[in-house]
Amino acid sequence: MRIGFIGLGLMGEPMSSNIVKKLQNEVLVFDIDPAKVKKMEQLGAIGASSIKEIGQKADVVISMVPKSEHVQSVYKELLEVAKQNQIFIDMSTIDPKVSAQLAEQIQAKGATMLDAPVVKSVPAAVSGGLGIYVGGDIKAYESIKFILECMGNNIIHLGANGSGLVMKLCHNTLVSQIQNGVNEMITLSQKNGIPTEDFIKAISYGGGQNFYLDGKGSSIMNNNFATAFSVENMHKDVHLTGNLLDELGLNLPGVKVVQGVYDEAINRGYGKEDFCATIKVVRG
Repeated sequence: MRIGFIGLGLMGEPMSSNIVKKLQNEVLVFDIDPAKVKKMEQLGAIGASSIKEIGQKADVVISMVPKSEHVQSVYKELLEVAKQNQIFIDMSTIDPKVSAQLAEQIQAKGATMLDAPVVKSVPAAVSGGLGIYVGGDIKAYESIKFILECMGNNIIHLGANGSGLVMKLCHNTLVSQIQNGVNEMITLSQKNGIPTEDFIKAISYGGGQNFYLDGKGSSIMNNNFATAFSVENMHKDVHLTGNLLDELGLNLPGVKVVQGVYDEAINRGYGKEDFCATIKVVRG
C-alpha cells in the first residue's frame, strides 16, 4: 500500500514524519513549499511534483491543509485522477458540509473519503499522541486505522461523513469557552492582588481544574505566546461552529461570546500567535 501526504505545515510535517518512521510503506509527500518536501525526503519520503502525482500513485491519500477552500482546491485536482478503491483521508478542520459534498464526489469515482480531523497541537503531532475523530465508511476506516495509529493514540469513529468534523468543532469550541472562563477569572483574581501562580495552584484544589489551564498556565503567566495552535485557526473553528448553529437554528450564547473574543484578537493582529494570546483581549 502506497501512502500519499499533502500539506507539510506546522501539523502536517510531524504527522507525515511519523508515518515515514513507523511504517515500511512507500510515502509520497507534496507541499507548495519545495523546501518542506526536501526535508521530508531526508527522512526517507519520496517527493512528488504535484497533487495530481500523489493522486495517481498513492493507494491512500492524506491531506492536511488549513481551510475549506484549500481542501476544495486540493480535491479539484485529486478528483481528476481518483480511481476505484482508493481511500482519501482529509485531516484538515473544515466545514462539515463541504467535506460531505466532496465525499459524494469521491464516491462517484468508486473511491472512498473519510474526514479525520485531529485534536491537540504540535507537541502531540510530534510524539504521535494526537486524538483523531473519524467520519465515513466504517470498513474503509478499519482498513487504514493502522496509518492513523502512527499519528494518534486516541482514535474514534463517529459515524457518517462529516461526523468527525462536527465532533472536532464541538471539541474546539468547548476548549475556547473553557479558555475564556480561565482568562476572565485570571483577570479578576489579578485585579484583586492574587498572583497568577497562586491562582493556578488554588484552582487545582477544586472542580475548576482543567486541561487548558494545566497546559497553558505557565505560558499565560510568562506572556509566552509562541504558537502551538494559532489564534487564526481557533477563530476559523469557532466561526465554523457558528455556521453549524445557524444551519440547525440553535442559539448558544457562549459560542457568540468566544466568537467576539476571537474577532477582537484578529483585529488586534494576534492571528499568528498561540491561541492563549486571547488573554490579552480579556485583560483589556
